[in-house]
Amino acid sequence: MLTAFARAFKTPDLRKKLLFTLGIIVVYRVGTHIPIPGVDYTSVQQCVDEASGNQGLFGLVNMFSGGALLQITVFALGIMPYITASIILQLLTVVIPRLEALKKEGQSGTAKITQYTRYLTVALAILQGTGLVATARSGALFSGCTVAGQIVPDRSIFVTVTMVITMTAGTAVVMWLGELITDRGVGNGMSILMFISIAATFPSALWAIKKQGTLADGWIEFGTVMLVGLVMVGLVVFVEQAQRRVPVQYAKRMIGRRSYGGTSTYIPLKVNQAGVIPVIFASSLLYIPALIAQFSSSESGWKSWIEANLVTGDHPIYITLYFLLIVFFAFFYVAISFNPEEVADNMKKYGGFIPGIRAGRPTAEYLSYVLNRITWPGSLYLGLIALVPTIALAGFGANQNFPFGGTSILIIVGVGLETVKQIESQLQQRNYEGFLR
Repeated sequence: MLTAFARAFKTPDLRKKLLFTLGIIVVYRVGTHIPIPGVDYTSVQQCVDEASGNQGLFGLVNMFSGGALLQITVFALGIMPYITASIILQLLTVVIPRLEALKKEGQSGTAKITQYTRYLTVALAILQGTGLVATARSGALFSGCTVAGQIVPDRSIFVTVTMVITMTAGTAVVMWLGELITDRGVGNGMSILMFISIAATFPSALWAIKKQGTLADGWIEFGTVMLVGLVMVGLVVFVEQAQRRVPVQYAKRMIGRRSYGGTSTYIPLKVNQAGVIPVIFASSLLYIPALIAQFSSSESGWKSWIEANLVTGDHPIYITLYFLLIVFFAFFYVAISFNPEEVADNMKKYGGFIPGIRAGRPTAEYLSYVLNRITWPGSLYLGLIALVPTIALAGFGANQNFPFGGTSILIIVGVGLETVKQIESQLQQRNYEGFLR
């Protein structure tokens, strides 16, 4: 990885792209520290200190915003509305024929879907911004904080609307910054900003573990967590790179006096074909009942049951549901993102076939069989990785802000590998440029 970056900085145009990407990252990190108007920043800081990393229901969103959510800054919502909008559009593409047709139109259809994603992102930002302001005003953003009710001193409609508009505009700016990185920088912009948001919370979380440690002034706990993190990164890299290569042979065709085809290739089916999406889906789904219970004023039995079983991450019912939802969404997402029938039809159209398997429907059935076989270990791997924070809580008393959580490690490793691959591919293009001419 370091070699790829060193070679990239020696290439003038790639160096410009890398410096541009770093500049956008700096702008993004500055925005995560600018408080929005109408917020008492002193009270916010006092509540953050009293919380001591226990973020409760808002931990997932706070992680994706780089800690900006609990600081109630301009970029408080971060990249989360865009992630949610992208996931919703992906699911709707399977359900709505018009979106499915747009997806098949190529670049023009993709541009239209991207535009719909932007509109939905703004709508979700307005909705989430309103919810965040209402939560801050009610004092529920920091449960147990003595000055939680003083975070928003002026509760007039004008101030509330100004706060929501500011956070919505901040989300639009984050989306624009991500698209700038994609167009003029290196890697996928949204993924890069997500990577930076998660990585930015690591130093403070690690130092908090060191401060709370009791063995050798906390250094033993600190070293243990670092060792666990390195082992996890190695395991995640190994599984993320693992794939089942289905061989494909293309028949030789004679057109005039020239022969075409006759080549061998393969279809790479990753063990973790769904990526981190199932973990985000499961976390978001379990977040909803706890959020409803928090804002409910009734004292009914269902609210007590939710607060007892679905709020704390170390409860057996929560752990079981979380694991089962991850496995379910892994299969669900693979089913909507990979269409064996479409792949089989494309192979048949261009004269391709899997050795020993007839073209057409038998090929689709074989691909579906292989995909189901490798999705099982992939889904179980995702579920076990996502439960690492719970194991850390039980094992060595870490707080809820345990840095090496499954979701954060999966995103950081995935984005890091993809970015390095893009840099290396661009380096290879430039190395072979003279030969191709």
